[in-house]
Amino acid sequence: MIKLLVVDHHPIIRKGLDLLFITSSNIQVVGSLDNGEAIFEFLNKNKVDIIISEIDLPKLNGITALRRLNKEYPDVKVIMFSAQPEEVYAMNTIKAGASGYLCKTANIITLKEAILKVYGGGIYLSNNLAQRLAIGKRVSRSGNFYKKLSTREIEVLKLISSGRKNKEIAKELNINEKTVSTYKARLMKKLNVTNIVDLINRAKLLEL
Repeated sequence: MIKLLVVDHHPIIRKGLDLLFITSSNIQVVGSLDNGEAIFEFLNKNKVDIIISEIDLPKLNGITALRRLNKEYPDVKVIMFSAQPEEVYAMNTIKAGASGYLCKTANIITLKEAILKVYGGGIYLSNNLAQRLAIGKRVSRSGNFYKKLSTREIEVLKLISSGRKNKEIAKELNINEKTVSTYKARLMKKLNVTNIVDLINRAKLLEL
């Protein structure tokens, strides 16, 4: 039996996944959480094989939680299950240690396939993205912009666009505020903007 932990800030998603697997013969939802920090308290007390997690999480975002999971619980596999665009975030979350990336538009069969593939030691990407990567095509205009950014820069940009202050970003990523400012400067240069408002607007535009 595959033990599954669901982490999402939307109650309907957590409940929906719980109901989806309630009659499954090989997948069991052992817990559902609404924030990134709660993952580690849960893992201290419970056995989990796979975590299905959103990127946008309160208290500790999904990418930061993923980095920490790789260090503290390397045997636990993570599938990012997000409404964020695949072409922007999929490869960066894989680089950060995820074993799969699924858009929330995926159907039930695809979700089960992803869980089984990851449990078996594989990496799950959609056929569309895998094919584009295999033939070296640029996935989209937004993907081209984001290719310029490191995984950590993507992480900082996501927090900036969600309204976090420098102090809050520094605390969440366990870096100092000066380093956050350095990342902001790099992001503005790479995304060709001159102020934070334009940086946030560019981030939101690229995600549309």
